[in-house]
Amino acid sequence: MRGPEVATTKRARRLRQSDNNAETALWMELRDRRLNGHKFVRQFPIGNYFADFACRECQLVVEVDGSQHAGDSYDQIRDRFLISNNWSVLRFWNVDVLKKRGEVLETILAAIECRLDCLIETHELRFIAASGYGETNL
Repeated sequence: MRGPEVATTKRARRLRQSDNNAETALWMELRDRRLNGHKFVRQFPIGNYFADFACRECQLVVEVDGSQHAGDSYDQIRDRFLISNNWSVLRFWNVDVLKKRGEVLETILAAIECRLDCLIETHELRFIAASGYGETNL
């Protein structure tokens, strides 16, 4: 077993300390297996990227974005990398996490339970499933 990457761990800790209000609010709902027993971690490193939240058992990344991310080509490149590494990606806006938290949690649960279409792009959310999504039941 190899040890932790010191630089990666330090960066993840810095990112956790700089969470915005929406990320903090969502973390309060996801931590300690509070969402139907599914374990999420924050600022999880995948390649050169850090996922806001990740459920390793489901290979699901949940991102919480501000309006500066609208149409961001960097996010599209990042999403393609994550998907090519078998991670499904679910993106919400900060405002929706803060004002529609119940709906956000239900959508996360739907993604975990493979109840979402493989590609969803609406004003409220974006979901891109990795290959194999929905092939096994958890």
